[in-house]
Amino acid sequence: MARQFTTLIPVIDRLRSRFAIDRVCVVADRGMISAATITALEQRGLEYILGVRERGSKEVRELILADPSPSVPLVIPRKGRPDTELQAKEVKLGDRRYIVCRNLVEAAQAARTREAVLATLRAKLRQGDKSLVGNSAYRRYLKTPDQQHFTIDEARVAEDARYDGLYVLRTNLRLHPLNVMLRYRDLLVVEQLFRSEKALLPTRPIYHQTDAAIRGHVFCSFLALVLRKELEERLTAARLKPEWRELLTDLDRLQEIEVEQDGKHFILRTPVTGVAGKAFQAVGAALPPNIREADLPSVTV
Repeated sequence: MARQFTTLIPVIDRLRSRFAIDRVCVVADRGMISAATITALEQRGLEYILGVRERGSKEVRELILADPSPSVPLVIPRKGRPDTELQAKEVKLGDRRYIVCRNLVEAAQAARTREAVLATLRAKLRQGDKSLVGNSAYRRYLKTPDQQHFTIDEARVAEDARYDGLYVLRTNLRLHPLNVMLRYRDLLVVEQLFRSEKALLPTRPIYHQTDAAIRGHVFCSFLALVLRKELEERLTAARLKPEWRELLTDLDRLQEIEVEQDGKHFILRTPVTGVAGKAFQAVGAALPPNIREADLPSVTV
């Protein structure tokens, strides 16, 4: 935990100082939460949404998850895929605010996986196959009450099911629990953007000799990610959800060439294909005409 404090907080301080950022909300996964980190964030007046180790925190296991209040549901439609069904609720302990979240799609998948494991385990037990204890997927559900024979630990099965699709957040924001959950889920978008930088936006290895070149490379990489995020938000606002590879292919086909005829220079634009035209409309950018006269720079003799 000390390493997280010594790396996260100094980075935040430098970013705020360099870019004169007044309001900051730190969103981090469960590996970042610690008493020292939270204290440092609160001392600086910073907002945060931090993942909690559900199984490792006694407070969460015994108090937060035992809260009987109902959750608020949210369904996120997904084109071509099953809708994402989410739930969230607030639980407060003193001045500590927790948000208990559950992804029902992931919960159902975890339940199916566990039941498949248990079905196989029950069949193995009927065969008296003690070698299955070497399988970690099986061993977690086994107990030996008489020190000789294996049986299924039903209490462990029930405890495991308690965490299906579950994650708990700690925050000092006053947002609605669903909004807190959605802001935390943006971490998935960040991970997807980094993957896109290496895949959809292929960045070849570049070897730098100076610190300035390194900073420039990092800046351009993040600028590409910011531009993609902005484009995605504008497309969503326009109710457009094209596949990114398809969109990039259509935009790549959009090119201009310069030609000369009878001493005049013209610029020709290739036709708009696929979803490229709708993307331009979504961002409010006008396409240049198909043919226009080139503005040649004046030459002083």
